[in-house]
Amino acid sequence: MLRLDNIKLPLDHADAELLEAICSRLEISVSEVIHFTVFKRSYDARNKSNIQLIYQVNVQLGAELEKRLLGKQSILCRPAPDTRYQFVAMAEGTFPSEAEQRPIVIGFGPCGILSALLLAQMGLRPIVLERGSDVRKRTKDTWGFWRKGQLNTESNVQFGEGGAGTFSDGKLYSQVKDKRHLGRKVLDEFVKAGAPPEILFLSKPHIGTFKLVTMVERMRAEIVRLGGEIRFDSKVEHLLHEPLASSELNNRDTRITEGENESALRQVTGIRLADGTVLNSRHIILAIGHSARDTFSMLLEEGVYIEPKPFSIGFRIEHPQSVIDRARFGNRAGHAKLGAADYKLVHHCANGRSVYSFCMCPGGTVVAATSEEGHVVTNGMSQYSRNERNANSAIVVGIDPETDYPGHVLAGIDLQRKLEKLAYTLGGSDYCAPAQLVGDFLADEPSTALASAQPSYKPGIKLGNLSEALPQFAIDAIREAIPVFDRQIKGFAMPEALLTGVETRTSSPICIKRGSDYQNLTMKGLYPAGEGAGYAGGILSAGIDGIKVAEALATSLRAPTGSDVV
Repeated sequence: MLRLDNIKLPLDHADAELLEAICSRLEISVSEVIHFTVFKRSYDARNKSNIQLIYQVNVQLGAELEKRLLGKQSILCRPAPDTRYQFVAMAEGTFPSEAEQRPIVIGFGPCGILSALLLAQMGLRPIVLERGSDVRKRTKDTWGFWRKGQLNTESNVQFGEGGAGTFSDGKLYSQVKDKRHLGRKVLDEFVKAGAPPEILFLSKPHIGTFKLVTMVERMRAEIVRLGGEIRFDSKVEHLLHEPLASSELNNRDTRITEGENESALRQVTGIRLADGTVLNSRHIILAIGHSARDTFSMLLEEGVYIEPKPFSIGFRIEHPQSVIDRARFGNRAGHAKLGAADYKLVHHCANGRSVYSFCMCPGGTVVAATSEEGHVVTNGMSQYSRNERNANSAIVVGIDPETDYPGHVLAGIDLQRKLEKLAYTLGGSDYCAPAQLVGDFLADEPSTALASAQPSYKPGIKLGNLSEALPQFAIDAIREAIPVFDRQIKGFAMPEALLTGVETRTSSPICIKRGSDYQNLTMKGLYPAGEGAGYAGGILSAGIDGIKVAEALATSLRAPTGSDVV
């Protein structure tokens, strides 16, 4: 199998032209091609009058012909890499059989789902604990909040089966370096569960909330079929542990904080749930998501090593999707192969801050994403069709613990809560969100009436002046960035566009540190994973990280042989 890169064709090319382009590149006839598949398709829209599709393809030829072509320097091709997933271990006769070795996965978002699925596929029968409800009940609770303002603090956008990614755009691309093609494993599992097959080759694949709901249910069923167990409404309130055996101290990749000693190193032994249930396990994956603030506090109290980390704060911005489509695609806006246009923007400001677009949702809606009473948080989501009226994205400013929230490990959470409570007050204390027209925001004048961009946020908005909603450095930075972004996306600074606040949960404000064995630096047997632990930023990267920690856990359980390196 050969891999051909960078095959460019016009946007409206006929299907047969791709095969012709492959044969032209290889200098062969059509009859010599046994089979070909599109591995990736993207587009180049820099020249709006001549938008091109760019293909990466795998081509199967006869063995002798492939060997000859690979030896010709004039032919631009290479061996197609093997993207099939290889398990690090399987359970037949290689794992201990003690009951306490059955692994626990805490959290059932993208990271927890892929962790549990891989463990189940390796025969390890994981027990999954999810504080929220199953995805159907969770969807009902979430829509109840959006429509009626009735918040269930354990079943919402943040908590429940599928995690925060379920109520999002469902984007499936990341910047993770993926030499082992773990992202392909994630996408393959999604397709098996009902995702559109096109996610395997589109450069910017997405799924959308409604399709994600069904997929999550099917992946849960597969985990159960393979011997796993999923328990909903099961909140972990305590981590059980014991001193680490002296024989293991020299083998740990640890970081002892100032004033502590080796007595701080622990071995996890299990968990206790809110209802008093105790489950014993010395192998626990922690995939709790970025909003499990009470769990973060508990972990810190139990001696789990945690550090603060940077995150970002800002607003959601909404434009008519047609404005973004025209700016990106010109007169080809609306073409089926281009879909709803997206964007990715960044600006480095005079005050030293960086402003960037985040979680851009073409043809989507701004959603209420709080998990705590008396707080307002925004996020964005899209359905698979991406055919809603508005485009939206977060416009956020990077902040840093040393500069913006010093003092203690969880100070970033304190800052998030402060801003979310303020947004609740500015919105009228009924879960409506504070909002302002872009033109008024740039002029520092309160908004009193809407214009062409109608708000999509539910329960609703309250117009006013967002300059009160964030620290002044963030307001100054966003005011500087929006006109700059308008030079790249014509219409971005249109006065009628709408800002809605606040966006505070762009990523976890903490990192639950782990060593090269993927275990926490002070708690052996605890595997921090995914976005909440500070090791992912989206559905695909969270799934990849879930696979990595599952592999590490399985490797640690393998019965040692003369050739094993653990």
